[in-house]
Amino acid sequence: MDDTEIERIVSNDPALSSQHIPVRRWRPDGPIQQISTSSGDSPAAAVSPQKLAKYEVGWRRIVRNFSPSWFSLTMGTGIVSLLFITIPFKADWLYWLAVIFFCLNVGIFFSALTISILRYTLYPEIWLVMIADSTNSLFLGTIPMGFATLIEAWIFLCIPYWGEWAVTVAFVCWIIDSVVALAVTISLTVLLISASERQALHRITAAQLLPIAATIVASGTGAELAKVLPNPDTSLGVLLASYIMWGMSTPLAMTVLVMYYTRLALHKLPPREIVVSSFLPLGPLGMGGYTIMYLGSVCRTVFPQTRFFEDLPMAGDIFHILGIFIALIMWGFGLTWLCFALASIYRSRPFPFNMGWWGFTFPLGVFAVSTIEFGIQMPSLFFKVLGTIFSVAVILLWVVVAIGTGRGAWDGKLFHAPCLANLSKKSEERDGDEAGEGEKRLETSDN
Repeated sequence: MDDTEIERIVSNDPALSSQHIPVRRWRPDGPIQQISTSSGDSPAAAVSPQKLAKYEVGWRRIVRNFSPSWFSLTMGTGIVSLLFITIPFKADWLYWLAVIFFCLNVGIFFSALTISILRYTLYPEIWLVMIADSTNSLFLGTIPMGFATLIEAWIFLCIPYWGEWAVTVAFVCWIIDSVVALAVTISLTVLLISASERQALHRITAAQLLPIAATIVASGTGAELAKVLPNPDTSLGVLLASYIMWGMSTPLAMTVLVMYYTRLALHKLPPREIVVSSFLPLGPLGMGGYTIMYLGSVCRTVFPQTRFFEDLPMAGDIFHILGIFIALIMWGFGLTWLCFALASIYRSRPFPFNMGWWGFTFPLGVFAVSTIEFGIQMPSLFFKVLGTIFSVAVILLWVVVAIGTGRGAWDGKLFHAPCLANLSKKSEERDGDEAGEGEKRLETSDN
């Protein structure tokens, strides 16, 4: 009795058709196909299971779908370790929490870096697809920013105990981070403005700030490094390089903010899935203000030591005062965007959890660091207390987002790279072209 006769008997017998009877059919070109027959369903409507490719299961699926957005986890963890360092109300337990988060961040960063290297080594075709994706490629800026948080924590935690060789390590790492940050900022901006496809205004998001903010963070790290370098001439060179990087990135970030505000005014709030990105403007504004203020404070020490602006002894103080002035304006602008972000979150609730939730931590964290630095430079108890409140909020947000990330990583839901859909389209187009060429060759041979 063949499969066709079995299906005829089942469909004609009401007693049998009300039951769920699987029919096994051999396919000459594949595995066994399960055909489920039940009332109301025909065998043709049954869906046969498909064999998954080896890169769609197990560790290969994790590696293949490990997008650069995972480095935002290192940014969030790194800023928490820095907040424990910078909170003005010191305590021993805060110091040890900073050490713990620094060690945790080291493990997270190098694990993410190892998986990323493995991803593009095993699947090199993904690199070009990822770079061509106008959204996914922006998260390349999270790599130098995550590395910069490690350098800053190293400066504050390790250099005071390990001395000169630790300074050398920080200096070399800062050079690497600065080169990568500048490469990301310039290359992704060039790719954006030279893309063949036109970018619609409603698709502009605050994520456009990520590759630009990488250079701002590198300049802030340079300001902290210049303060601990033993050679004043080297410190002066680092200061000047940091000022140049700040000038290359901060005005560009302001330009993107104008575009983003125009997008919000014309097309309203972004989709719920990416509404968390409304916090991202706090990143360049908070870090940019902190950087220009910290650079000015270091100039007060380095300029007299190197006799820079020798004819103008007050040059260091002028740079310091101008830095505080500019930083205060940027902080006020950031406060406006914080209100916009809170209103956006309130209007868009509830919204699904994804890796974009890490956008809560780093931008608000650097804004908190900038607030605390105002309290130190002025000095002002108000800014110290407000910065501490912001810091506690960031730490609590980190706990919430870390728990969500752990759950999503465990069940595999967060390992999804949308840019791979473009890779599938290209493969289908290539296969279609090859099939078309094969048909033409067959027609030619028949003729």
